[in-house]
Amino acid sequence: MSDTVDAPGLSELPLDDLVACHECDLLMRKPELAHGEKAQCPRCGYELYAHRHNVVDRSLALVIAALLLYVPANFLPIMQLNLLGQSSEDTVWSGVVGLFNTDMQGVAVVVFLCSMGIPLLKLVCQLFVLLSIRLDIGRSYGLLLYRIYHHLRDWGMLEVYLMGVLVAIVKLADLAAMTVGLGLVCFVSLLLVQVWLEVVMSPHQIWDALAGEDGHESN
Repeated sequence: MSDTVDAPGLSELPLDDLVACHECDLLMRKPELAHGEKAQCPRCGYELYAHRHNVVDRSLALVIAALLLYVPANFLPIMQLNLLGQSSEDTVWSGVVGLFNTDMQGVAVVVFLCSMGIPLLKLVCQLFVLLSIRLDIGRSYGLLLYRIYHHLRDWGMLEVYLMGVLVAIVKLADLAAMTVGLGLVCFVSLLLVQVWLEVVMSPHQIWDALAGEDGHESN
């Protein structure tokens, strides 16, 4: 723990009034923010948290949009490949099945979890967390699901899968006639919506709302 804990005045403050920087571990008094303001660490400049307007409703709209994109992104063709008179349409799901059927079950399970299973589970957790705040029911379960979501964040790797698809497109472009499918558009859209959701869904406001400390954020 940083020796700033023993700085004058900080050691007497309750823990709820303190915040520690995730980058340099500086312990400081938690600032009160107005809508649109951001708190930054005075030592390293890391953004501690931001106070965004209408967080719950905006995040809920993005989660619903991501869930609507999930099915076409994973089950519509990403690309159509024509080689030597034969054509095939590849989807995320067909890639998992193809790996499983070629005696690469372990790789198939990892690809399924990182590209389909865990991203869906993250979205479901976010949906129920936001609904528990919005409807003011089951906030204790919302706290549990939000903790689970934070443990899952590093395991959803849609951007890695997208890079693999783009590399495959570049390498196959000179070998066969290839057409980009609607699934790729939906997949990229899903990735962008999830990135936007990470920006909008301010963690400290969600934690406060789940704890019942900032109920007006659900309006």
